This record gives sequence, C-alpha cells and structure tokens, in this order.
Amino acid sequence: MKSKYDKEVRSGKPGKERKKDIDHQTDWVFFDRAYLQEILDKTDEKTGGIKFYLTEYTEETAKETHPEDPEKYIGRLTLVLCPTNLGGDKEIGDDEEDYYNSGELCPPTCPRP
Repeated sequence: MKSKYDKEVRSGKPGKERKKDIDHQTDWVFFDRAYLQEILDKTDEKTGGIKFYLTEYTEETAKETHPEDPEKYIGRLTLVLCPTNLGGDKEIGDDEEDYYNSGELCPPTCPRP
C-alpha cells in the first residue's frame, strides 16, 4: 500500500477507483480507543508510540480488508498504523506484519454520532 502511495499520490497523481478518478477523497479515518490501546500495548511503556503512514488502497488490499465491498475503497487514502519504539531494547515497527489498517473511513462510510 505504501509504495502505491509513494509512486502515485505523493507524486501528485489523483487516486483512482478502477478506471475513474475519485472526486471526493478520504476526509477522515476513525480508530476507536481499544484498537489504539491494542497497538500501544505492543510497544515499550517509555519509548513506544504509533507511526501513522498515509497510503492508498490497492485492489488487493481493498479485497483483503473490505471483502464485502472492495470497490468503495480502491484508490482511497487511508492511514496504516505501526507500533514503534524509538530506541530501547525491543525494536519493532516497519515490518509488514506489524501494520494495522482497520479504521472507519469517510467516505465511503460516514457514520453519524
């Protein structure tokens, strides 16, 4: 996901949803407290935190993460979270198995409080 963002969006190209441009790109991404705590629990109490990567859904990642309706996500921007320690004994982060991507994206789904 990150390489697609680096090659396209970061270079100024618009996100694509199949063969059309996305007119109204992602406005926000919501992560609930329990999800963030689960990620933080994998880090060191003093040096730990979360890296947030801007990225874009590919067809493959949209099918994996949103199998019910992947078409709504292809080409949309999202955030991928990675538990990370800055220094310390337990080095983690930047390994694809450590990436988390389960936020609520608006659009396509914009829940109302």
